[in-house]
Amino acid sequence: MCIAAWIWQAHPVYPFLLLLNRDEFHDRPTKPADWWGEGPVKILGGRDVVGGGTWLGCTKEGKLAFLTNVLEPEVDPMARTRGDLPVRFLQGKKSPLDYAKEVAKEAKEYNGFNLILADLCKREMVYVSNRPKGRPAAIQIVPPGLHVLTNATLDSPWQKAIRLGTSFKELLLKDDDEDMLAKNLVEKLMTDRSKTDIDMLPNTGCDIDYELNLSPIFVEIKTKEGIYGTRSTAALSMKENGDVSFYEKFIEAGIWKEHTLEYCIE
Repeated sequence: MCIAAWIWQAHPVYPFLLLLNRDEFHDRPTKPADWWGEGPVKILGGRDVVGGGTWLGCTKEGKLAFLTNVLEPEVDPMARTRGDLPVRFLQGKKSPLDYAKEVAKEAKEYNGFNLILADLCKREMVYVSNRPKGRPAAIQIVPPGLHVLTNATLDSPWQKAIRLGTSFKELLLKDDDEDMLAKNLVEKLMTDRSKTDIDMLPNTGCDIDYELNLSPIFVEIKTKEGIYGTRSTAALSMKENGDVSFYEKFIEAGIWKEHTLEYCIE
């Protein structure tokens, strides 16, 4: 599971500013954000060692992609890895819309996903999802504004999404340069552990206690398989001149670490 909130073409300094929590088992082998990839196009992002893909990545050519899983009671263990979806877009030459159409044709081969694809240079952003089940994959042009993506469709009114969106908007309206620093954004917005009232939880078909434990913005659950929850947070921003900053806070061997990588779109 993950949650992401971003502003798109709606801020005087940042045409794009993303905050994203990645939820996963803490002992799942994962590499923190860095440059990687075969071929001439390199990807900046974390990497899932098990599946080989990523949940968030970007390139010096101005492409960006990130995804969240869809919360549902059953998954297909034989499905293709969803982490490959961003990688193929980032290393390919297709536009966000053309790639979304390609993904839509093979959507049934994956467990539930929400995928955001963007060309930051051309100011194009597209959302594609293969849920709800039994329906054709949904493709939508993402309009300018503030958006939140959880484990349901884009801008679904889940309580955690409403809380995050409201807090993000309030912070933006303050117009405080100190608040807009990546580390401060993460601490102020992405560490909320408060749970949703049971009667306000979404009806996903999953166990109610499981849904309750997943309802905070920052998740931490002790399970028989180990600790599951938020194991990294990213704050990725682009300025009008093409300068990109990728701040990441991540847990490694039980210790929280942080780093920032920067580049300029070519």
